[in-house]
Amino acid sequence: MSAPSDLRAGRPEELVVTLTKAGHTKIRYPAELVRDDGVRVTVRAPWAAPGVRDFGFVRFEPGDVFTEHYWRDRWFAVKEVRTGDGGLKGWYCDITRPAVLADGVLAVEDLDLDLWVSADASCVLRLDEDEFEASGLAERDPAAAGAAASALDELERLARSEGLTPLLA
Repeated sequence: MSAPSDLRAGRPEELVVTLTKAGHTKIRYPAELVRDDGVRVTVRAPWAAPGVRDFGFVRFEPGDVFTEHYWRDRWFAVKEVRTGDGGLKGWYCDITRPAVLADGVLAVEDLDLDLWVSADASCVLRLDEDEFEASGLAERDPAAAGAAASALDELERLARSEGLTPLLA
């Protein structure tokens, strides 16, 4: 575990976020470290994939800015998504193993399950449950599968009650 960072003095630190899935790198991208309190790591990065990704309920596109919150002790990441001019689109939540930050790399393992929460919280969608089921994680690592399912339930409960903002404060 890296030491907590206070970024008010000096330039923000750059790091690389590496998202793996089923043992393979899904995406790697540079990000600016916003805060590291020893438990939660917050980074900011522009939309890293090429072109536009239209999910039907939201579009991620060049110019979008993601403020991403990763925990060393929780099984999820919450990504606040804003347009280039600052308009809030919503929160995309990845169910992951706890994050590891070492040597300038924030490593995160995606466990397939996701949750989308629109900016006004009127749309809360559980995503990719079929992919999670097909991944075989429940057979290979039942404890991890249980933690992943519980994390998705927790995020959905928060999104439908007080919202995700208190979690990120």
